[in-house]
Amino acid sequence: MNAVTPLPAAGRRFMSGNEAVARGAWEAGCRVAAAYPGTPSTEILEYASQYPEMYSEWSVNEKVSLEVAIGSSLAGSRAFCAMKHVGLNVASDALMTQTVVGVGAGLVIAVADDVGLSSSQNEQDSRFWGRFAHVPVLEPSDAQEAYEYTKLAFGLSEQFGTPVILRLTTRICHVKGVVVGGERKEFCLEQGFQKDPAKYVMVPGNAKKRIPLMFEREERLLKLSESSELNSTLDGEDKRIGYVTSGPAFMHVREAFPDSPVLKLGLSHPAPIELIRHFASGVDQLVVVEEVDPLLETELKAAGIPVIGKEALPREGELAPHVLRPAIAGILGEEVVAEEAPGKKAALVPAVRIDANIGKNVFPRPPTMCVACPHLGIYYCLSKIRNTSISGDIGCYTLGAGHPWNALDTTICMGASMGVALGLDKGRVEADANKRVIAVLGDSTFMHMGMQGLLNITYNRGNVTILLLDNRTVGMTGGQDNPGSGRDIHGETSPQVDFRKLCEALGVKSERIHVVNPYELPTLFKALREEVKVPDTSVIITDQPCVLVDFYKVKPPYMVEDDKCTGCKNCLDIGCPAIYVTRRETVVKPNGKEKELAFVRIDSQACTGCDLCPKTCGPDAILPVEQFTRN
Repeated sequence: MNAVTPLPAAGRRFMSGNEAVARGAWEAGCRVAAAYPGTPSTEILEYASQYPEMYSEWSVNEKVSLEVAIGSSLAGSRAFCAMKHVGLNVASDALMTQTVVGVGAGLVIAVADDVGLSSSQNEQDSRFWGRFAHVPVLEPSDAQEAYEYTKLAFGLSEQFGTPVILRLTTRICHVKGVVVGGERKEFCLEQGFQKDPAKYVMVPGNAKKRIPLMFEREERLLKLSESSELNSTLDGEDKRIGYVTSGPAFMHVREAFPDSPVLKLGLSHPAPIELIRHFASGVDQLVVVEEVDPLLETELKAAGIPVIGKEALPREGELAPHVLRPAIAGILGEEVVAEEAPGKKAALVPAVRIDANIGKNVFPRPPTMCVACPHLGIYYCLSKIRNTSISGDIGCYTLGAGHPWNALDTTICMGASMGVALGLDKGRVEADANKRVIAVLGDSTFMHMGMQGLLNITYNRGNVTILLLDNRTVGMTGGQDNPGSGRDIHGETSPQVDFRKLCEALGVKSERIHVVNPYELPTLFKALREEVKVPDTSVIITDQPCVLVDFYKVKPPYMVEDDKCTGCKNCLDIGCPAIYVTRRETVVKPNGKEKELAFVRIDSQACTGCDLCPKTCGPDAILPVEQFTRN
């Protein structure tokens, strides 16, 4: 991450939404920022960490990050935390009580929804949390608004004594635009933390007294929403359809229907029902364009406002112009030029047929692990062990479910590999009596939510083998540090977790804990084969850094000696993308059966010399490139 150059007053800069949010928090006088990395929100804290006036940290999970922000708010300092949509599920325990407690200084929670499922296990709509927790939701539609709304959110939080959710989406987070910014204004509550057990100690007797205050606050927020400049109307000549929308969907509506009236909701919850009712009276039909669930649509119908929503628009994915135009044409009974994807050739077809065909001609690019990824050898070994049930987790290693390994059976959420594994063990039926149960998770996931699961396994005497993949980083989100890397968010030295000692402290017997090099296939396979046979909890810790971290040591690359390659395809089972097939042949074996041969080469520019593939090569056709050079 490049060092941040502070903007001058009214300065202009090209920023992503994530960078703009960090800038807005800094300018608002935020003093504490915390997060757990998760796409698409990761870069918010990476940018925030570059501002020395803000204390920034990678927390071990989203719940802890929110609790750190809560503590800062109560201490009198503006506080901020960021997470992706599924992270708020983890943090919700703290959120659902803090909404009753309230805040000290401003408390802002940036939640990034992965609309379109770019890098997530679900597409949940975080606007629900505004309704569920009775807190306001702000929805910027571009980078400039992401910056402005972040600053406004702190003031709104203090005005109403509530946490404020800043709802982002992948498009807001990652798309860049011109942001006009200013300077930082310091802020803190000089009185600091004020002891008030009736407010801050949420035993039932105290909580009962504060819940009516929460409802009263929501009524005041509703009045604000009805009159707020954040909820604004853009007029248009084509009154056949008027649109009510929020976030990046607003930009899509304006691009697709520039002549139509639009009511843009920046403060989307509480929804300004009467403002929308008035807007609806000036158009022939009202259409709600919202990503992804019909929250506002349901509220408007309950209020007796005729509206068209998800009966015409998709309930998943982004509502981009090439999706909106045919859907609205269907409402109007028109035909439209179909856009299969931006930039693709279009054709005139009936509107009702368009959505099903969008994107069908796009060539699929299956995700895969990096060249020399330390997880490759692990899944190679797992694919060779039969009669197993393997529960996985969230991280790069989730890709082990794919080709060529097919060595992962479940993936639910962060840390769930542990609980699912114990359930597979305790709930097994007679048909699975001899199956070996394996759980796979990474180092950062283990510290995020896996430790509790391992404690539960040992406490309840589970027969589970755990593969703890320590690659010294949060690999899936770009290589952020964690307590297992020995470095903090600024790259400075910090205490490093000893996973062997930690697992032993959680109840695993010392003789059942093994630390192995995942590039040493025979050692890894032996440890795995032996431990799955032991009727007890065991842990195998693989100990090699991610190939993308700055301290990974690259070795001389390998090449294939063409004359020796027999086309056996064993090396392809590793799954390394540096190995590629040059030609295929089909031969007939003496028994009359056909066998496919695949002759391979190695991209020596990509190879890092991890030494995995030579261990699978029977004819010893894979040699260090330096041997070819000498010859």
